[in-house]
Formats: sequence, C-alpha cells, structure tokens
Amino acid sequence: MGEDVDRQHFTGADRVRFRSQVSRGTQAIARMLADGLFTDHGRPPEPLLGMEVELNLIDAAANPSMGNAEVLAAIADPDYQTELAQFNLEINVSPRPFVGGDTVSLEQGLRSSLNRAQAAAESTGNHLVMVGMLPTLQSEHFAHHWISANPRYDLLNEQIFAARGEDIELDITGIPLSPGGDIERLHTTTDSILPEAACTSLQLHLRTAPEDFAAHWNAAQAIAGVQVAIAGNSPFLGGKALWHETRIPVFEQATDTRPLELKNQGVRPRVWFGERWINTIFDLFEENIRYFPALLPVSTDVDPLTVLEEGGIPHLDELRLHNGTVYRWNRPVYDVVDGQAHLRVENRVLPAGPTVVDIMANAAFYYGVVRGLVEQELPVWSKMSFDAARENLTAGAHWGMEGQLYWPDVGWIRPDELTLRILLPLAERGLTAYGVSDKAKSRYLGIIHGRCVTKQTGSVWQRRSVAAREAAGQDRRRALHGMLTDYVALMHEGEPVHNWPVR
Repeated sequence: MGEDVDRQHFTGADRVRFRSQVSRGTQAIARMLADGLFTDHGRPPEPLLGMEVELNLIDAAANPSMGNAEVLAAIADPDYQTELAQFNLEINVSPRPFVGGDTVSLEQGLRSSLNRAQAAAESTGNHLVMVGMLPTLQSEHFAHHWISANPRYDLLNEQIFAARGEDIELDITGIPLSPGGDIERLHTTTDSILPEAACTSLQLHLRTAPEDFAAHWNAAQAIAGVQVAIAGNSPFLGGKALWHETRIPVFEQATDTRPLELKNQGVRPRVWFGERWINTIFDLFEENIRYFPALLPVSTDVDPLTVLEEGGIPHLDELRLHNGTVYRWNRPVYDVVDGQAHLRVENRVLPAGPTVVDIMANAAFYYGVVRGLVEQELPVWSKMSFDAARENLTAGAHWGMEGQLYWPDVGWIRPDELTLRILLPLAERGLTAYGVSDKAKSRYLGIIHGRCVTKQTGSVWQRRSVAAREAAGQDRRRALHGMLTDYVALMHEGEPVHNWPVR
C-alpha cells in the first residue's frame, strides 16, 4: 500500500505546497528524461522478475481471520508486510534475473518461503490463502475497526471519504452459475474502503529503459483483458456469484472518491485504466497532477530541481506518494536505488493464486507477450483503439474465457483462442529474447496452454465447485466454505488449476 504516513490532519496550505512539490517533481522527470539521467538510458536493463503477492488469512472454519499482526509476528520475515485489512498480508519477492534456470529457482524459492510462512501462521491458528477474492467474505468484514493498525490505512480511508462526502456503494451484477440459473447482484453500501482489501492481487514489476517505457506500458495495457480472462480467480463476494474477476469492479468502486455528481461531470476515477496510448512516461505523471487532487499531501523541504542542479538524483517523495494514490491497472514507477534512478511498469490486473506455479505461469506469459509486442515492427497499439483495450478489460473480467475480445487483424475472438493462436507463440519468442531457459518456457507456457484447452481458470473451478455442492443440496454458505476448504488443500498440493478436480 506504499510508504508510511505519520500526519493526521492537513490544511489548505499543505495541499497547495504538495501540489507545487509534485509539479516540480514532474518537471524533474522531464529534465532527467531529456538529459539521459536514468541508469538504464540507452540500453535495455538486465531482465529482472519482481513481484508482490497479496494473501488472505482464514481460520480453521474457512472464515476470514483478523489476525495479520499476530501472523506477521510469527513469520518474523521482513519480506512479509501488512496490508489494508486485518485479514490480509503481502509478500514482496525481491527482483531476480529472469534468465537461464533462475526462473524455476524463483518458483522454488517462493514456494519454500510460503511454506515457512504457512507453518508460522498455523502456529497461531491461521492459514494463508492465495486467491483473488476470499469467497467467504461478507459485508460485516468491511467494518472500519478491521482496518490494519498502520496509521496510513486509517488516514487513507479518512481522506477518501472526505473527498467523496458519502458512503461507498458497491453495485455489481453477476453471471449465472449454470445455464438458465439466476443472475445474482451485490448491492450494498459501506462506510470504509475495506472492500478494496477484498481484492488480493499479483503485482508484476518490469524495469525498462526510459526510451522504451511507453512501448512496454502500451503493450501491458493492450493485453490486460486477456490477462484477466485466462487467469480469473475472483468469482464470489458477499455470498454472490459475480464476475469471473470481480476484483476489477470492486476495486474501481471501493476506491472511488467521486460522488454521483462528479461522475456525471466526467471526472476521472482514481482506479483508472487511462484514456490514451502514451509516448513517454512523462505523459502519465503529467496526468496524475492534472487530474487528481492529493489524498495524502505530506511534503518535504527538498526541492527536486535544486537537487538536479547540484548534480544529485532526487527521490521525488511527493511525486511517488501521489502516484501511489492513483490506482492505474498498469502503474508507472519511479525509483532510486543506490543513488541511481530507474523506471518500472507495475502490472496490477492479475489476481493472486491459485498456486505458486500458476502465479509463475501468469508472470511468464505477461513478460513474454509484452516483450514480443514491443519487438513487433508495427505495434499492436497503432492498429487498436485505446477504447477497445479498455473494453477488453471489462469483457475479460466479466465473462472470463467466454468473453469476446477485440484484437487487430483478427476481430472479435474468445480469449482462449486468441491466446492459443497468437499470444502463446508471441510469448515464447519474447521469453527467448529474454534468455529464459527452454525448461522454464515449456513449464510455464504449457500451463497457460493447458488452461486454455480445458477452459478452467481458478474462477471457473470455484464456480463449478459451488454449483456442484448446491446441486447436492448444500446452501450457498456451506457450499462456499466447503469449496474454500477444498481450494486450500489443492493449493497446497501445488498442481496447476487447470488440472484440479471438482470434488
């Protein structure tokens, strides 16, 4: 969720100063781009795979457990951190070379780390779950007192509601669990942003040369709809069968600072796909300051332009803090490591889980397709409207494998067919260009292939399992708890989700 913030009250002067500091930070970015001051300028950086995986906590009865502080104390590993709700935590996987055999070793390291964390969680009576949306979450779990203890989260909640001026409304219409079944709808209000915490994700980081950033961001935007369609894992919330990737509409609605009147005026939402292809990372930071008021206007006394004039590299604390409160599905990241600045694309559309190997397959597919698209002679975004990419995200999240997506030179096509015919060969070429081993390519892209052939994602498996339990006479509550218990057992067994049986 970003850097800690220790301020609790802000004045109008704080906001004016913060806006000025973000503006000067944006000017500093422009100057650094013009002067070639990024460490990767003029050459592609070594390919690194970095990721963040958000996790849920449940108790022995498969109910959400509000015990992240106790679990983190038991894990005692700085790679694990708090998240917004007490039923969440997050693991940060340090960047590693995405070449040779290191990709498979990363999978093994992640699995070992999660196994150790699970053992520690069990010692407190809790269990870790990698899932895009915890199926047993109910509206009572979104009460304000379940926000994690970090003051930043409560302050963010306060500022979003201050900007909005009214409770948050969730209104999502789902798709039937089986042909001819009822269409279900979740319609509720909440006085906290905790529904955002229901949206547990896999976040992938890709470091780029500054001159190549726009191409990588555009490519990531172009495939967002395919990503969620073939990796959906969030079909239930509040006991309702909703979208295949319900994280998308829940996150958009739960972090919306706009009352109805501002929506009607066309004010941009803070959870934002964007509205255009870009030419440089500067386009995105400029949009941030043009369209979005500060939520956490905490300023330093450091002038970034003065730092540049004195030969230093500015940290741009205000710009980074502001950027962290604009929730793009593909977010630009400016970072400074050992005194050197670099740029990353943070891909945020994917759900967590279901297994470690599924996560690795989703990552390999993303990195491979993006690299393949960037290296094409005629970019896909030159043949595809931005609106089509945005509509693909909605369609992929809503319908999953059964959606219809638009792709240039093809027209309307299902995600599984698009992946099998066009994107998997492209991903293989992209991973080869990165130097990924044949073993890793076969392992991970084979899982994506299997998922598309069987048309079984985590979401499809969850929906089938609940439907089978209800057909056997269980009510929705028992079916969800029983399904989640089976899910956790299969998650630990580690077989990719397309091989999971419906029990």
